[in-house]
Parts: sequence; structure tokens; C-alpha cells
Amino acid sequence: MSPSTTPFIELLKRDRRYKAEAYAFVYEALNYAQTILGLGHVEKNESVLESSEKRSGKTENTEPDQTIDADQSNHITGQELCQAARDYAIIQYGFLAKTVLDSIGIRKTDDIGEIVYNLISIGQMRKTPQDSRDDFHNVFDFETAFGKTYQIYSDNA
Repeated sequence: MSPSTTPFIELLKRDRRYKAEAYAFVYEALNYAQTILGLGHVEKNESVLESSEKRSGKTENTEPDQTIDADQSNHITGQELCQAARDYAIIQYGFLAKTVLDSIGIRKTDDIGEIVYNLISIGQMRKTPQDSRDDFHNVFDFETAFGKTYQIYSDNA
């Protein structure tokens, strides 16, 4: 398979709203949330879910790529990821956080959700049956969260 046909490259071609750096930022924010902030919880793997559902007589139709395996990292909610992304952006970019995020296509928390669901669509992230795009909707306002933005002015302008 040539590099131009990899799922991620195809994703970038299909959805041009976000730069590759936006996807990297979301991964970094997820890592920050799990390792530094200690957010999340380990999800039961599919076989555990299936056996408990069989015992209770309850069955739920979930797609295999939507269930977190127990050996994977802790699962965090959409709201937790958005809050962690805000903190991480401020740590990484300071007063320029909003400007940097805007330049890579992240202008609201819904964009973080779109990036996550794009990654789910190519098998690079997973979700639980309880997760939804709505979990990312309007978690916080970027203007308020990032305060004033600073611009660099040139005397030559």
C-alpha cells in the first residue's frame, strides 16, 4: 500500500476541515488527560460484556470497533477530553492557544468531537455504546476559555 492510500491520508483528503496537526493535537490532549490528569476508566472488553449480557438475558448490538478492549488505555468522556484539550492548549501555546487551534481547524468543542469520530471511522480510536457526538457539543466557549488573543503587529504594516 502506498502512503497516499493509507486511511489517514484518505481521511485528510475526504475531510479538509482539519489539518493533520489537529489530529495530532487531539491525540496529545487525550494522552495528557489520561497520563497527567489521570482521567478515565478502563472499559470491560467485548467478551466480558457479552457474557454478562447473556447471564442477564440482555443483548446489545454493538459493532466490534466500538468496544474498548480492557488492555487499552483508560476511556474518557467527550466532555473530559474537551476540558483536557483546553488545559493542554493553554500549557502548550499560552496566550496563542486560540490562534493556534483556529489555524489547524479547531474552533469549537464540536470540532474535537468531529476529529474523534473521524478517527473512529478509520479505526484509530474507539468508542463505547454510551458515547455520542453530542458529548462534545458546546462544552465550553473558546472566546471565554482562552481569553484574549494576541496579535503581533509590525511597524512596517
